[in-house]
Amino acid sequence: MTENVTVERTHNYLRQIKGSVLYKGVAVSASFLAIPVMISYLGVAQFGIWSTLLTIMSWVVFFDLGIGNGLRNKVAESLAKDLPGEARNYISSAYCLIAFIAFGLWLLFAFLSYVVSWQDVFNTALVAEEELRYAVQVAITFMLINFWVGLITALLGALQKSALVSLGQLFTNVFALVVVYLLSLFCEGSISQLSWMYGVALLGGNILLSVWFYREYKYLTPTFMLRQDHVAPLLSTGIQFFIIQLAVLVVFTTDKILITQFFGPEHVAEYEVVFKLFSVITFLHMLISSPLWSAYTDAYHRKDTVWVVQMLRTQLKLYGVVIVGLLVLAFLAPFIISIWIGRDFSVSISLVALVALFVAITTWNNIFAVMLNGAGAVRVQLYTAVAAMIINIPLALLLVKFFGMGVGGVVLAATLSLLFSAVLLPLEVLRLLRKESGLT
Repeated sequence: MTENVTVERTHNYLRQIKGSVLYKGVAVSASFLAIPVMISYLGVAQFGIWSTLLTIMSWVVFFDLGIGNGLRNKVAESLAKDLPGEARNYISSAYCLIAFIAFGLWLLFAFLSYVVSWQDVFNTALVAEEELRYAVQVAITFMLINFWVGLITALLGALQKSALVSLGQLFTNVFALVVVYLLSLFCEGSISQLSWMYGVALLGGNILLSVWFYREYKYLTPTFMLRQDHVAPLLSTGIQFFIIQLAVLVVFTTDKILITQFFGPEHVAEYEVVFKLFSVITFLHMLISSPLWSAYTDAYHRKDTVWVVQMLRTQLKLYGVVIVGLLVLAFLAPFIISIWIGRDFSVSISLVALVALFVAITTWNNIFAVMLNGAGAVRVQLYTAVAAMIINIPLALLLVKFFGMGVGGVVLAATLSLLFSAVLLPLEVLRLLRKESGLT
């Protein structure tokens, strides 16, 4: 390891943040503008159904058995060790594995889509069963295709080009905003039409990124051959990430399902708007932390512990800014929402406070999870994530059914389930750094 490598890693990290701020800023703005347009186009109840459908679509991403994250670590590790051929072999095997998984999931879903009552899933009779089924089939088909194409985001992360991932999101969100606006002008509200347009937008961004990536890095172009000696390393790391992702799925994405079942889809709209507002803080924090994943991988495998500690200290200082931002946003939330959505759209102050607390805990956990992910030391994170997954839904039932906390009870349950990670992840980072520094 040389001083030049350390300096370049830091400079690249700062470049990725600058690029992400620009691209993500536009992407988030488009996403925010799309919310009132979608509500106007679909109506509050159908928007709640659409929001829940997006959650179901996001579940598909978690069934890659963690291969995407495993690929990110293995490619970054191979390049840090100056083994581009090995990196290419990992890429080839990952594409083959994801193709098999995606096709298998599509066949399974094609069968199940005619068995499941989608009106029961969405707890509504507002939309016909046939239209719901068609919309879900279209959405999931696009998501499964993107499941394969979307491996490009893992590769961009591995090469510490995370700003380009934000560029892909910019394309998706701006395209979706324009299409929804046009639909609202010329068409009646239709979830199936929206599913087509959203699917095209989602896929288009990653296709453009893939074309650019393989022109720029021809030496990493996959051969689409499954190499058995690379499957086990991908899966051994990936399975741990998969279990963590599955736990995150339960904690972060079942809230809308629970709210739909407890209170009806119309209550999802209030939850979605509040979470969307506070996602500004989450997005800004992710802009800073996401580029660090593969930077930590590079530093860890080059034994550059000093750089890792320096970055962690910087992240902790920035966390103070996050807390101040959350307090200000919580105070201004009713005013902002009245302008953004409309004065007739009211939100609970208690829900605002609970969402702010949830974001505070998740950003704290993310500081340490990113470092552990980069180092591939995810065992403690695995245990805490499973614990959170186990207690989240029962705790939500307790808070809603027995304590009558309403929608806020669902959010509080998710927050409390994350406290295991809030305590144990910093301790694991400290243990790992002491071990690498030879202090233990």
